[in-house]
Amino acid sequence: MTENKPWHGVNVATTLPLREDLSVDYDTFAEHVAWLAENGADGVAPNGSLGEYQTLTEAERRTVVEVAVEAAPAGFDVIPGVGAYGALESVRCAEHARDAGATGVMLLPPNAYRGGEDEIVDHYRRVAAVGLPILAYNNPIDTKIDLTPPILKRLSDEGLIVSVKEFSGDVRRAYETKELAPALDILIGSDDVVLEFGIAGAVGWIAGYTNAIPRSTIELYRLSTSGDPADWARAREIYVDLHPLLRWDSKTLFVQAIKLSQEVAGRWGGPTRPPRLALPEAVRAQIVADTENVLALGYN
Repeated sequence: MTENKPWHGVNVATTLPLREDLSVDYDTFAEHVAWLAENGADGVAPNGSLGEYQTLTEAERRTVVEVAVEAAPAGFDVIPGVGAYGALESVRCAEHARDAGATGVMLLPPNAYRGGEDEIVDHYRRVAAVGLPILAYNNPIDTKIDLTPPILKRLSDEGLIVSVKEFSGDVRRAYETKELAPALDILIGSDDVVLEFGIAGAVGWIAGYTNAIPRSTIELYRLSTSGDPADWARAREIYVDLHPLLRWDSKTLFVQAIKLSQEVAGRWGGPTRPPRLALPEAVRAQIVADTENVLALGYN
């Protein structure tokens, strides 16, 4: 595990196990957190998009955080997502995360409507006042708000955020953001840009497919971020082999896809809550085949 800041290294955006009646299986979730630690992850980021946070009640979101903290071994970080429609809801989530023992929080910009820059900054100010380090989560596809490098500079200069999970897919952002906000850490936000962002200087990854194949994806991250061109050559070989799966992390069906790959890899997977439905049969068959191929190549 990394001895650096909590948001450095591989923090897994955990999927959430659901029973057939769509209730949360907290015991299986606790086992999954412990298993990720055993397999080399540095921490978990529950209650993110992959954890279906939008479909959870407030009580369920709180219990997820509490279970993750209790299941985490010493030195294993828990950095829950606290995104919500309103800033006051995010503040309440952050306060609970702090009191439960989380080491940071991951925060989307306001997603109730397309706020302006001053409203974005106010949103982060309110949550920053809770006292935990904030990983800004830039997901303009879902929130319709783009945390551009100039906005990130303003948030960083005011000391409101420590890093940004960059999900725009634009690797060029890494360079401009570091130029404008050199104190801000860049985190890989999507599985299908690990190599590119690693070479660009990322110091962390909020990972998705690590839920299913932890050791190979963690190796990919370590090689991609080492700064050694010899490691980058090996990372590219792994990246090419894994990319048929990794690219699902940036597609609409990413939750169902990763849960299905977990099942193929011998882990729990299970259903998703509506509005997410079961995968179309052709898509399901493709994911099963791609996962079986990755496993046959020796990745796990």
